[in-house]
Amino acid sequence: MIWLSNSTLTRLRDKLRASGQRPSLFLTDPTAISPEATELLATTAEYGPLSEAMYLMMSADGHVTHDERQVLRGALRNLSDGSVRSVTIEALLDAAARNVASHGREKRLLDVSQQLAEDPNRAEVAFVLAAAMALADNVVADEENDLLNRFAELLGIDEVKANALLDALENDLTDAR
Repeated sequence: MIWLSNSTLTRLRDKLRASGQRPSLFLTDPTAISPEATELLATTAEYGPLSEAMYLMMSADGHVTHDERQVLRGALRNLSDGSVRSVTIEALLDAAARNVASHGREKRLLDVSQQLAEDPNRAEVAFVLAAAMALADNVVADEENDLLNRFAELLGIDEVKANALLDALENDLTDAR
């Protein structure tokens, strides 16, 4: 199993921070929901598209492995400086699985890509996380490779930039071993 190095995650977290403020939430009556539900809403707004992109990649070959789930958990914990709890991460994964089951993989890929493409930094972070997810079990299936190429296209990441991001990820992974 691969582990994203601290330098990779720090670089990705910094990219997210460079994007500006967290998404806004508007609650008409904030006392009407529990603190846990408020946390889930805030986390979903900030990390939902990233976690769904990772879920799409981890399920592309039809198998979601424990190693892939561990990589996703570690990535979200590191990106959030540890503020995202396990129960919230599991809720994000469950929501992603329900979205795919309800709307289909292609529709979710298009929706998630559109959300992420609005911010080039978030798009690059999502692309690198998806690539790391494809590598999580040390085997990149054809379905994962195809999805990664399609994802880059939908995010507006050209081949030169995609290769540079993948090279940086590979270097970080090599350094971490």
